[in-house]
Amino acid sequence: MITGAGDGPRPRRGEAVPTPAERRRAARSRQPLFGERAEVDEVRRLRRLQAGERLRRQARRAMIGDGLAIGIDIGGTKVAAGVVDAQGRVVARARRDTPTRSPQAVEDLIAELVAELSAHHDVVSVGIGAAGFVDATRSTVVFSPHLAWRDEPLREAVEMRVRARLGRRVGRRTLVENDANAAAWAEYRFGAGRGEPRLVVITLGTGIGGAVVNDGRLQRGRHGIAGEFGHMVLVPGGRRCECGGRGCWEQYASGNSIGRDGRELARGGSPFAHALLAGAGGDPEAVRGPVVTAAALAGDPAAVEVVEDTGRWLGTGIANLAAALDPGTFVIGGGVSDAGELLLGPAREEFRRTLTGRGHRPEARIVRARLGPDAGLVGAADLSRGWG
Repeated sequence: MITGAGDGPRPRRGEAVPTPAERRRAARSRQPLFGERAEVDEVRRLRRLQAGERLRRQARRAMIGDGLAIGIDIGGTKVAAGVVDAQGRVVARARRDTPTRSPQAVEDLIAELVAELSAHHDVVSVGIGAAGFVDATRSTVVFSPHLAWRDEPLREAVEMRVRARLGRRVGRRTLVENDANAAAWAEYRFGAGRGEPRLVVITLGTGIGGAVVNDGRLQRGRHGIAGEFGHMVLVPGGRRCECGGRGCWEQYASGNSIGRDGRELARGGSPFAHALLAGAGGDPEAVRGPVVTAAALAGDPAAVEVVEDTGRWLGTGIANLAAALDPGTFVIGGGVSDAGELLLGPAREEFRRTLTGRGHRPEARIVRARLGPDAGLVGAADLSRGWG
């Protein structure tokens, strides 16, 4: 077909020549509708925001550099801190018991640890991993069910306390990050998830935390609080959770759930609970998750059964996540993962049994985390340099 200059295709012999008005109507019909225009504008806006964020991250990394950073991991029972180099190695450590559920007492302790570690090392930044929802600015703990924090301006409070102790600021940046995000980032950069572009990390401790890394970016969600996998409802109307809900995943597949099931055996005077009671000094109420895990690793049948049941609940939840996220690898970390294959074996079996489309789709790997209890502080330190 021959075309004229700017007039579009010429009509074939015998075809009617469109009038100017018809040409205008045809041109308008090819324009996107109002809703389509809005969608296109929104896509362009998001792309500009993403490009701007990439430039800001690059600028932060250039400004902060790859020097030593302090990482702090706030747990329900302990606060661990360390000085971390750019290769993820911990070159100095400090640790304290978590003092109380009071935010102010924990903030005082964090400032004490920062002052102690910075006295002997020149650090470029400070990263703090906190259990709970952290806002999109990575400065405020919006909600923490285990530490009773609500809208706590953690970054500001810690920086103020550090200045009061030292008369100066430590590093060029202080960042607050969800503790599971921090651990996931460490495993992605330096541990079991290295080289995996689509990664989900699940941390099993007092509760269940989680995080997603896609193509080198932590997926924090629109409001900064994605990855709270432990509060997915697996059993509607089930066990009461600290978050106020019922039937949350962490009530069936966490350290707390292992301890609770062990205590039920011990309280009932079961003849199979002898090893659990021995590990708890004869007190049924002292049976906690680590006691049960240790007994299971020693071969106690009752403890093995509790851990295997927990593994099956873990596998069910992982299958749900696979249906939604389709990662290449699940990395399982946290203290409960110390149970190793006693936990992960049943988890893999249940995962394969309940996976959507099983037999007709590739299966994600389920592997144990490599960095152990250091993951949270290593990840927080690395993220504070401007990564993630």
